[in-house]
Amino acid sequence: MPPPRQRPLLDGFAVGWVPQGIGPMVTDFEYEWEDVGFLSRVWESGPYPDESYRVDLQVTVMRSPSFTDVAALREFLVGYLERDPAAWATEPFLHLDGPGLTDVGELFWLAEPGVAVRVFGGGEQIDFRDLTRTACAVRQVMPVD
Repeated sequence: MPPPRQRPLLDGFAVGWVPQGIGPMVTDFEYEWEDVGFLSRVWESGPYPDESYRVDLQVTVMRSPSFTDVAALREFLVGYLERDPAAWATEPFLHLDGPGLTDVGELFWLAEPGVAVRVFGGGEQIDFRDLTRTACAVRQVMPVD
């Protein structure tokens, strides 16, 4: 398996930078939930003494015609992630590919209508500055039909 920086595109997006020290296990997952298609790349560390693994970093491309703007994307994620709609992800995040929002340990943005990206840091392995740098290095390089 190629190193994280040399992996192929993730559904039309290049992951240009990931922090040092994240887990070496890199896996791609494809799934659907309601009318949303997901393609996710996960970096994990482990196994730990209890034989568990930990997600250190996750980059997910989501596609749905319901993603018409950032508010619609946020509304979907509130339900999908079971977050408090009054308090979660209220801080703006402006990615070069489009507008988004952020909260502790995650950033997401609308790359174009119908296409969104979420970058999640799974704990203490990644500080928010490195998580933001990773998110800014995720760039759409070609549309995928």
